[in-house]
Amino acid sequence: MAVDKKEHLENVLETHKMAHENELLEKYKSKREEVKDALTEKYGDKIYTPFNSGSFKKHTAINIKFDLDLVAPFKRNSFDTLEKMFDDVYEFLNEKYKDEATVKKQKVSIGLTFYPDDDGDVVCIDVTPGRELNQDQYAEDKFVNLFVNSNYGLIPEKSTRLQTNIHKQIDHIKAKGDERKTIRLLKVWKSSNSEKYKSFLLELLCIKAFDCGEVSGNLWEMLKAVMEYIRDNVTKDGFKLTDPGNSNNDIMETLDSAGRTNLSNKMDNIIKRIEENSENIKTYFPVNEKFEKKEESSEKTYGIKGSSALSIPKNNERFG
Repeated sequence: MAVDKKEHLENVLETHKMAHENELLEKYKSKREEVKDALTEKYGDKIYTPFNSGSFKKHTAINIKFDLDLVAPFKRNSFDTLEKMFDDVYEFLNEKYKDEATVKKQKVSIGLTFYPDDDGDVVCIDVTPGRELNQDQYAEDKFVNLFVNSNYGLIPEKSTRLQTNIHKQIDHIKAKGDERKTIRLLKVWKSSNSEKYKSFLLELLCIKAFDCGEVSGNLWEMLKAVMEYIRDNVTKDGFKLTDPGNSNNDIMETLDSAGRTNLSNKMDNIIKRIEENSENIKTYFPVNEKFEKKEESSEKTYGIKGSSALSIPKNNERFG
């Protein structure tokens, strides 16, 4: 029997809801607030109020990969250089949490992976330090410079600076319900099929497809239209994805020519295989079996297959 693609995708979204992980999520939120308080106490008048960011803030998180993000915006005169800012925050967090977590430097952030608690749960927090672009202007314009450990986008070789506005990136997706659903589906594909594409890239591609007015219909029809848009446009000369936080950043530059062609081909292959056999949709966009719908006592419930209760994962998977 053919799979109802719309119904299947609705179930995919349902089983990947963050609501199924409320107990674990509360642990993440509690630890994130602890880190915020520690940064505020440590840096005092050198820092503005740290704020939440990332996919959870954007409401595009899925429950098969976990982390929570926060941004630590520093005042312009707090550090002489961006590298000193980044290293100082790293050294502080590493010293404070050396007995509780693995602390590592990443491209623009510092990742804290806390050791398993008594329930076996692992909490992961990403801290992105930024320094305001202009002295005493952050409260008004929200622009910061980030320290970059490696090339990103259009940053020239050996450059260590990325100007952005994370508040604008978050605002860019506000009130976009259908876009968020489609982004979550693309992230399910990315995670379940071990794809390396940046979530931010997929997010911007999805939003641009909707903005071009080519996306409508039910959930499968919208997802298919977005994949067709990606297939047909990412290899075109001059096709750009402007970072909402800085119009000088073209996020498409994070993919070289081969990477663009590969992404286009993958979208084409997904569409063709699903159209050939609707069962294939389960491979590219699988449900989260831990929370798959089941019938029990004539009532529909969600939980681990064969179990009567929700379960909290006992591993270090991160959402995003």
